[in-house]
Amino acid sequence: QVQLVESGGGLVQAGGSLRLSCAASGSIFSLNIMGWYRQAPGKQREFVALITRGDTTNYADSVRGRFTISRDYAKNTLYLQMYSLKPEDTAVYYCNMRATPGPNYWGQGTQVTVSS
Repeated sequence: QVQLVESGGGLVQAGGSLRLSCAASGSIFSLNIMGWYRQAPGKQREFVALITRGDTTNYADSVRGRFTISRDYAKNTLYLQMYSLKPEDTAVYYCNMRATPGPNYWGQGTQVTVSS
């Protein structure tokens, strides 16, 4: 069983930057897909970015070129570096790690608020 804890969210002005972290309580090496999702008020949770064990990355069109996903196996941590933040990036950001096939883990979320 793996527990995920996100951190790094907060309030930032438009154009600013934040780095989100997702720390796992156990080894994440067997989890071959790791990603970030977000949910804005009144909207469904949506995909933001993912990284595979083979270091393939994919991004939502809305964040490509502004966000970068990375991970550190030694620290059991997933990151999301966010640049040029926009008010529409305001949401609760969730970390996800899963094995395919296999378990699927979610964090509790961290709030990101971008003011205009």
